[in-house]
Amino acid sequence: MTELKAVKTASPVRGAAVVAAAAVAAEVVFLAVHQAGGVDLAVRSGSTVTHVGAGPVAVVSLLVSLAAWGLLALLQRVSTRGRRIWTVVATVVFVISLLGPLGGETAGATLGLAALHLTVAAVVIAGLRWASAR
Repeated sequence: MTELKAVKTASPVRGAAVVAAAAVAAEVVFLAVHQAGGVDLAVRSGSTVTHVGAGPVAVVSLLVSLAAWGLLALLQRVSTRGRRIWTVVATVVFVISLLGPLGGETAGATLGLAALHLTVAAVVIAGLRWASAR
């Protein structure tokens, strides 16, 4: 008979707190860069310019955080090294995500968008590692 081993996953309360914290932190950075700094967060893709607003910042932050949390839970269920694997994957995804801000209309927009990516990544990676600590 095989023995089932209990697998530790991220605490629902801690995980939810990390998801919320990532969205709040992104909004704080957005407000600091856009409102206080006066930077128009605009990205050029071909001939189209997209202006990034507070709503999309919150929604994308929430979606990315939830996806990260789901992947962490899955990896922790299928591997004893799930947390370590997830950390590597999350870091790689963050680095790749920095390609997006390179399309910023201005240097300020590029730096502001990169700051948003860095903020969400830092909160999600550190936070979900903490939430899933054994």
